[in-house]
Amino acid sequence: MGIEIERKFLVNSDLWRDSVAQVQRIKQGYLQMDPERTVRVRLLNDHAFLTIKGKTKGLSRVEFEYEIPYEEGVQLLQLCTRPPIEKTRHCVEQGSLTWEIDVFEGNFDGLVMAEVELATEQQQVDLPDWVGQEVSDQARYFNSQMYASEQNSW
Repeated sequence: MGIEIERKFLVNSDLWRDSVAQVQRIKQGYLQMDPERTVRVRLLNDHAFLTIKGKTKGLSRVEFEYEIPYEEGVQLLQLCTRPPIEKTRHCVEQGSLTWEIDVFEGNFDGLVMAEVELATEQQQVDLPDWVGQEVSDQARYFNSQMYASEQNSW
């Protein structure tokens, strides 16, 4: 069983842009969303993934992710009931951690969020200067909740 342990933050400046090591285009939608689980399809550059996530408890949740053929990902995305979330992910190496800074588009234009995956919930994290308010425990910042709301309130 895979476990994802993640902290999320709003980004308060563009200082991270000079440290970007990798850029990824993401388009994702949800095939199922309920309080206990989500099933997501994601196109990441020229790859596609099917991801099943359990309910978040603290900073952790069960996660299973499988690469699928790209064309099947495109077809599955068309089965989603709403337009996909689109964002550009910028990966920044900071010490031993990789920060993923997502710059959202469309309905969420203007939202910039940073995520960092951890080995344990207790792992200490040195926050870069460009990291602002932590939103790890605010459901409105979960991509699945954003997808369900389709509102731009950023």
